[in-house]
Amino acid sequence: MRSRLLHFAILIICLTSASAQQVVFDLDPAKTTVQFTLGDIIHTVHGTFKAKSGRVTFDPGTGEASGQFIIDVTTGDTSNRTRDRKMHKEILESEKFPEATFTPTKVTGTIATQGDSTVEVQGTFRLHGTDHEMKLSVPLRTSGTDLIAKLHFVIPYVDWGLKDPSNFVLRVSKQVEVDIIAPGHFAPARTQ
Repeated sequence: MRSRLLHFAILIICLTSASAQQVVFDLDPAKTTVQFTLGDIIHTVHGTFKAKSGRVTFDPGTGEASGQFIIDVTTGDTSNRTRDRKMHKEILESEKFPEATFTPTKVTGTIATQGDSTVEVQGTFRLHGTDHEMKLSVPLRTSGTDLIAKLHFVIPYVDWGLKDPSNFVLRVSKQVEVDIIAPGHFAPARTQ
């Protein structure tokens, strides 16, 4: 309990200090959920991916950020083997492009030391070997040194160069909605 209170006190000092000290958020891949939704004219397809790793380091004073959030594209699952085989082979080409990554460059906003807050995160989303600039509004919930980030964004996958799986019978949306819940730990970065 004392250790946890000490970590919480350090976090408060770091977030409220005028001096710019870097802060790091390490997500827990085992507890992170990555869900996607793709609509078509018959029904809506729901699926999941697994997170591989994630770390964001940022400076609360300047907003400068670095790190990476990695999704294992090879784990994509919609609970339909035929559809999944086509998704991996023809759309995502997951053997050739096994990861999707988000690399943050800037965090804007104040993170509450306890409770809810929202920050804007700018960065680059790499999918299917191509980089795309993104700006995300990220709701956060902080409790001591624990933090949960929730993200919702839309990927215009056809505009981004991925194959449209539609045919004369099946018509699917040209965009896929992604929802991520990423729990982890939040602390001042260690200096070398």
